[in-house]
Amino acid sequence: MNLTILTYPDKRLKQISKDVAVFDAKLHQLLNEMNKVMLGSNGIGLAAIQVNFPLNILILNIPNSDGDQPPENLMEIINPVIIKKNGTTSYQEGCLSVPGFYEDVDRFETVSISYQDRHGNTKTLDADELLSIAIQHEMDHLAGKLFIEKLSYSRRKKFEKEYKRALKEKKEEY
Repeated sequence: MNLTILTYPDKRLKQISKDVAVFDAKLHQLLNEMNKVMLGSNGIGLAAIQVNFPLNILILNIPNSDGDQPPENLMEIINPVIIKKNGTTSYQEGCLSVPGFYEDVDRFETVSISYQDRHGNTKTLDADELLSIAIQHEMDHLAGKLFIEKLSYSRRKKFEKEYKRALKEKKEEY
């Protein structure tokens, strides 16, 4: 399984992901490969749709205070549903599917989710701070949305212009 991250404006990122029904060795392999891709790309989160699997799967590994992402901090979240949300916060987000672009995005300050683990066991999680933001960011991917869609009209237009210029500069390098 050789996974590559889809990048904006790839239309496959707009797909709506489907629930996982079978919790088997193939799922475990996908989760393991997603983790390698996420860590290899210096990411803290990755949704399955970003590697062209339109399934309700996301993984997260929030760095500790030393900036490390130890394996025991890996979270595998399958079929997530937000069951409670509170407050608002703003955080500068980036995305592996929109490389090199960062922007402040408004999110809920805290969320509680219900989800399943790699074995199909149902769990709940209360999240705040970066974990809450990362969960919401990755869940947006599952709904076919990118964080840039949360920007104001003028900021979105500025992004489009900056992104086209960056792509043009990249092409000129080759």
